[in-house]
Amino acid sequence: METSAAARVQPSPRETLDSVVIRFAGDSGDGMQLTGSQFTTATADAGNDLATFPDFPAEIRAPAGTTYGVSGYQIHFASRNVQTPGDAPDVLVAMNPAALKVNAEVLKPGGLLVVNSGAFSANNLKKAGYEINPLEDGSLDRFRVLALDVTKMTLAAVKDVGLGSKEANRCKNMWTLGLMYWLFGREREQTVGWLKNKFAKRPKIAEANIAALNAGHIYGENAELPHGISAYEVPAANLAPGEYRNISGNEATAWGLVTGARLAGLEVMYGSYPITPASSLLHNLARLKHFGVTTFQAEDEIAAVASAVGASFGGSIGVTGTSGPGVALKSEAIGLAIIAELPLVIVNVQRGGPSTGLPTKTEQSDLNQAVLGRNGDAPLAVLAAATPGDCYYMAIEAIRIAVKYMTPVILLTDGYLANSAEPWPLPDLDALRPFPVEFHKDPEGFHPFLRDGNTLARAWAIPGTPELQHRIGGLEKHRDTGHISYDPRNHHLMTKIRHQKVAGIARDIERAKVDQGEGEGDLLVVGWGSTYGSISAAVRVVRSQGHHVSHLHLRNIWPLPEGLNGLLRSFNSVLVPELNYGQLVKLLRAEYLVDAESLTRVTGQPFRIGGLIEAIEERLQRSAT
Repeated sequence: METSAAARVQPSPRETLDSVVIRFAGDSGDGMQLTGSQFTTATADAGNDLATFPDFPAEIRAPAGTTYGVSGYQIHFASRNVQTPGDAPDVLVAMNPAALKVNAEVLKPGGLLVVNSGAFSANNLKKAGYEINPLEDGSLDRFRVLALDVTKMTLAAVKDVGLGSKEANRCKNMWTLGLMYWLFGREREQTVGWLKNKFAKRPKIAEANIAALNAGHIYGENAELPHGISAYEVPAANLAPGEYRNISGNEATAWGLVTGARLAGLEVMYGSYPITPASSLLHNLARLKHFGVTTFQAEDEIAAVASAVGASFGGSIGVTGTSGPGVALKSEAIGLAIIAELPLVIVNVQRGGPSTGLPTKTEQSDLNQAVLGRNGDAPLAVLAAATPGDCYYMAIEAIRIAVKYMTPVILLTDGYLANSAEPWPLPDLDALRPFPVEFHKDPEGFHPFLRDGNTLARAWAIPGTPELQHRIGGLEKHRDTGHISYDPRNHHLMTKIRHQKVAGIARDIERAKVDQGEGEGDLLVVGWGSTYGSISAAVRVVRSQGHHVSHLHLRNIWPLPEGLNGLLRSFNSVLVPELNYGQLVKLLRAEYLVDAESLTRVTGQPFRIGGLIEAIEERLQRSAT
């Protein structure tokens, strides 16, 4: 009996790897974000821990083939715990010369470079700034290069579907995804189902993309790959038992806002104006109206926050979201909420600045603005999320503080947290402690600035409650009557009370503690926000070398948590890495007179673990001498 060719071919064993970092890069129209997100979903289904970093171009319609329009998506997946999207990629998929130009320098020496040679025309090379084709001049010899005419093979794979050349050419990202699925042992079924659902009304588009996906996978199965390039396997990670889903920071923030409102017994009113990278908050919340969420896209940032302030006056929890430039426009209305003492949550998804700056890149440069950036003495609470999943819990905490203390709360995330994703264990909702709001209803002796003796929060009465007619607003009110007052001593007293109220939040939050290491030692690395993963990984490395280094990460930026002063003084030196030009370090120096040292990075990109390790080791060596 004759044996079939398929039966005769014995697949080579896959090489087992502990972790892999892949970066997909191409024109903004090449579908790199979609390709990366589908690879991420398949990787999560395979049981790996992962972290992602979508990197968008700032230009909405940059000329095709230019470096300005390069879009990237990086994923780090492993059989162990993953905290960052990785430093240098092990694999770079470059769909055109511009993508290679922008990303070649970050690929590890010896890394795998998968290139769509079909895009390396003379015109595309010129637009990317190449005088000589890098596939022919030996400049890529430090990499393992797999140059394939993806464009040609994609068109061949979809020719029977009957699409026009433009639509057929758009399927090349799926061909590439199919090849990467084969290289790393990912399953295609989820992506096939996703394509059928996405293009349910355009079945030919779905059919063509599925054909391209399968063709890329088949190529990997049957092609004789160059020496040094083979198939790989990354075993599943040993994650804690539970139900997981992939989640981005903006998704987590939206869900946390809804959960926090439920725990408070309130409805959410979200007033917003579109701005990168906060816009998807509005998109996510708009899908949750069945949970008591009202969304309002205003004509500008001022109207957006003013609508949220009005919603809080009416008995809902008013929320607004934006990025740095939008916070500047909202500042007067935030001041209104401060003097009127209304609960309000402002989500600031930070981006590179100032002004328009780097609108699609990440930064932490709004800390000063959040803590101090308003006219008058205008205190409020400031929180910061550390990971995409942490955005959920910090959004809940923002609502809890806002309604308990009748104060605006700024929640700081950033572009990296907003768009990156990680496997997130679904929370036990029954374990979350409710904090139901009790509106004031007793008319006896009522005025709107009656205060709780512990929190100093004023009474919150819903307009229209019988016999509780009252007036609040931007003019100063008398402490004992709630009437408008221009008395200088009263203004001094009310300013002091508002500061004391916010300062008192420190007694209601967790005391400062180290996230990793001991409570004393040679060096304390203090971080906040999205630097969490990079700092944690770097500190773990230097601790494994025997150094007495610890990591403390702040989620409460203002007021700062109790016990922080003592911890800072328990170390010989303090290092504060920030994606700004040294804002938290100035706050720590001002509050505690501690000689903290700044480590800044203002490139629009996250910290690299290797760079942090070098900085920590350099400071340890300096201290030793």
